[in-house]
Amino acid sequence: MSARRVAVAGYGLSTIGRDTGLSVLELCTQAIHAALADTGLRPADVDGLSAYSFAPDTIDAYGTAAAVGMTGLTWVAGMTEGPAFAQSAVSAAMAVASGMCDTVIALRAIRRHTSTGLPHTATVGGDRQFTQVFGGGQPVQWAGMYQRRLVHELGWDEAAIGTQVVAQRRFATMNPEALHRAPLTLADYEASPFVSAPIRLLDCDYPVDAGAAVVFTTEERARDLAAPVVLVDAYSLGVSGERTFEHARDVTRTASHAAAAHLWRRTDWKPGDVDVAGLYDGFSFVVLDWLEALGLCERGGAADFVLGGGTAPGGRLPVNCDGGAANVGRIHGVNHVIEVVRQLRAQSGPRQVGGARVGVVSNAIGPFAGCLLLTNQA
Repeated sequence: MSARRVAVAGYGLSTIGRDTGLSVLELCTQAIHAALADTGLRPADVDGLSAYSFAPDTIDAYGTAAAVGMTGLTWVAGMTEGPAFAQSAVSAAMAVASGMCDTVIALRAIRRHTSTGLPHTATVGGDRQFTQVFGGGQPVQWAGMYQRRLVHELGWDEAAIGTQVVAQRRFATMNPEALHRAPLTLADYEASPFVSAPIRLLDCDYPVDAGAAVVFTTEERARDLAAPVVLVDAYSLGVSGERTFEHARDVTRTASHAAAAHLWRRTDWKPGDVDVAGLYDGFSFVVLDWLEALGLCERGGAADFVLGGGTAPGGRLPVNCDGGAANVGRIHGVNHVIEVVRQLRAQSGPRQVGGARVGVVSNAIGPFAGCLLLTNQA
């Protein structure tokens, strides 16, 4: 059986905040109900569920399905490895394309945690035993090393990273859902404290309690629904061959480059056709890495592209038009899918990119990464 064309039918968000008091199950069920309301579908219309999570916020996929009344599931996947929401989204798209099911909800839920690491009395095993003892137990610490090496090897002007942060805040000021909407200047960015030099506090995504759901279905079913159709033209996952982020042989060519190369082999669209992008910003330098990995600018040219206003409102390729995870909150990439879908539906209000036809979404960096290409063109 040939692969079927897949569409994004809708999306939904839970209550999002710093300390909502909501459980993972509550975040998931809120997001699912919102997504079903967006599509006009009922729980009984959904026959697949794809959930990405990891401890301590593990999603009970079957329990979540039962809680919202999904009684006709023919496929369920609960994943704890891979590039965050991209893993869940690609799995959902593949399930629909293969005919395993017709309508799949892809889920991500995460809560804000205030722990800053392991207590000094804790013991660790595996690879962490070689980093934890030197105080290297947090993602921001390997990320700082990545950024420093990328700047050195590629000749980036480091001011571009702050410029990208400011550009995303400009978008956030136009997004009523953003948690940070106050205008931000480059001087404000440069005054923010280092967390793990050269990464500053404003380079980091914003920890929140959040749940999000995206509905994937067949093109035929999507055309029967009220919302404008957004097709999933291609999707890809990639790895770089290392066990951990710290083991990267070359931080200038990690899994983002592998995933991007595979994506363009699976579509007739080209990087120059992309009108809008949602690029992972767990740390702001990752946006620049994806610009180059996806061929949206030349190798070593991401900094100049950003400094020239290419990713800002009105730029040649607006990026993270919702404000990104630094402003709407850490949802591990679901927000990027949602915003690109909104852009392709022409539903983004004052931050709308005129005539947007093709959008790309990405997730992660390091050992694993994923991306999707979306379009409103038949």
